[in-house]
Amino acid sequence: MQRKVLITDCADEPGLITKLTGVCYAHGLNIIKNSEFVDNSQGRFFMRTELEGRFDDERLLADIDKVLPAQRHRRLVSKGTKRIVVMVTKEAHCLGDLLMKAYYGGLDVEIAAIIGNYDTLKPLADKFDIPFYEVSHEGLTRHEHEHVMMDIIAKFNPDYLVLAKYMRVLTPEFVERYPNRIINIHHSFLPAFIGAAPYRQAWERGVKIIGATAHFVNNCLDEGPIIKQDVIPVDHSYSAEELAKCGRDVEKSVLSKALQLVLQEDVIVYGNKTVVF
Repeated sequence: MQRKVLITDCADEPGLITKLTGVCYAHGLNIIKNSEFVDNSQGRFFMRTELEGRFDDERLLADIDKVLPAQRHRRLVSKGTKRIVVMVTKEAHCLGDLLMKAYYGGLDVEIAAIIGNYDTLKPLADKFDIPFYEVSHEGLTRHEHEHVMMDIIAKFNPDYLVLAKYMRVLTPEFVERYPNRIINIHHSFLPAFIGAAPYRQAWERGVKIIGATAHFVNNCLDEGPIIKQDVIPVDHSYSAEELAKCGRDVEKSVLSKALQLVLQEDVIVYGNKTVVF
């Protein structure tokens, strides 16, 4: 017996749930969990179906195609541990949280490698016996630097890349290599305070909440599809440094929760938005 997740994204029309579950029943599959959503403004139907049984993937998908409208995307994904490569600069809080949760089973993930443009976090990686690769950007063009990283990433064939406070803007070439597979944590409640020094920006505006946003990376700075957000209250007595300190707790929490959603196949990307089941 296997467990797999069927993700369906197609034009909406009457009877889709009945048609899809009927195909699953005809294949002798048990539906463990089913969630659906219709975006009426776009006329789009989304469904996540967790299945158990014996699978003939090719035949199942072929039968599903017979009942779906022409404008469709569908995929069948095995449940199980996913592999990630983490990219870092100097801040330890997000990486440390991921390492601890992966080690103790809070995240069902294999951290295959860590890449940093400084060696600051190598001792932390060493404590968990995770390979650490320092790829300095000094003396290299952005493209040269990224090609070295891509060569390392290719060795591990990860399902996702996680930017755990990686503080360099990625080129379109790099992003296109991993479409909807790069997860970033932004130290602000997007779309507010994009770019550099968001806590300084927030302090200057006298905000009463601060937050963090985990999103997929695209070619627009800090504007990729949002996966998870959270906020905490603050007040006028906080300095910019105190806002940043409090924000780090939100950042690591939001990143790990977003990664968990992605690993569980609970996230569907469409356009520049997500459906999160």
